[in-house]
Amino acid sequence: MQPSHILITAQELPKNLEYLVNLGVLFNACSLHQLETYGKLFPNSNVSIRINPGLGSGHSNKTNDGGPSSSFGIWHEYTNQIKDLLKRYKLNITRLHTHIGSGTDPAIWEQAAILSLQQTENFPSVKILNLGGGFKIARMHDDLETDINAAGQVISKSLKAFAKRTGRQLHLEIEPGHFLTGNAGSLITTVQDIVDTGEEGYTFLKIDSGMTEILRPNLYGSQHPLIVVNELHEEHKKYVVVGHCCESGDLLTPYPNDPDAISTRLLQKAEIGDVLVVEGVGAYCAYMSAQNYNSFPLRPEVMVCADGSIIEICRRETIDEMLALEV
Repeated sequence: MQPSHILITAQELPKNLEYLVNLGVLFNACSLHQLETYGKLFPNSNVSIRINPGLGSGHSNKTNDGGPSSSFGIWHEYTNQIKDLLKRYKLNITRLHTHIGSGTDPAIWEQAAILSLQQTENFPSVKILNLGGGFKIARMHDDLETDINAAGQVISKSLKAFAKRTGRQLHLEIEPGHFLTGNAGSLITTVQDIVDTGEEGYTFLKIDSGMTEILRPNLYGSQHPLIVVNELHEEHKKYVVVGHCCESGDLLTPYPNDPDAISTRLLQKAEIGDVLVVEGVGAYCAYMSAQNYNSFPLRPEVMVCADGSIIEICRRETIDEMLALEV
């Protein structure tokens, strides 16, 4: 990756920012305050800005990163304030960045591209348009997934129309990390207990993992494939699958898109000690979780290579390491 293609936001500013900027790291200002702060530190330099185009997309508010309910980016109506700061600190915008959330409808992507291009017309020095990520993947068999070809066609159409109208050919960037890696990981756990709450209640599978490794169901009400590994292939039962934390919200089977509602999942019949695999944990899981909550050390991670060999890429944390920062 070339240094000119690296973005950094103010919340992530390290102490050696000046060193990174001198290397060519491009700062991405996500608010007027950030833009002014950067301008004071680095006048007469290039900068990227993130615009909230007034549009968002996602299966819930928690996955919607645009529109009036989102704090991300400079509101699209504040063009004059942006221009004032650019003039005051002699800044040159070379990249315009937007990110609307995780949606699947190509029409939404087309509208987001059109709105972003309208903003780009206000800044003649912009050479790069970054439409962010948010390409939704299908974890469950009935999930909708972003059709990359369809989204690409409508975005390409908008870019070509912009070039014909303005004479400016922009370089397009996208950030498809989740789309590429979301289904590339699995969490291997074991069933450590099975309890029930009577005939009118539920049967619970209690596993030796949970929100300390996977927070998405608790946070978003998102669904992950759950596979019980044993020889009882012909027997199935409805279960509520819960984690090992002392939280009623440590739930791997919430109602879809509603993290506060409990739901059941029809799974292969389980017994205590069986392996249970949680699939689709390659993104927004291991390092977005309630790490060390209830004093659970960080889990080990292994990578399965193309030839079938297994490499440990993150070892298990020890108790002493977990307590090392306590004074």
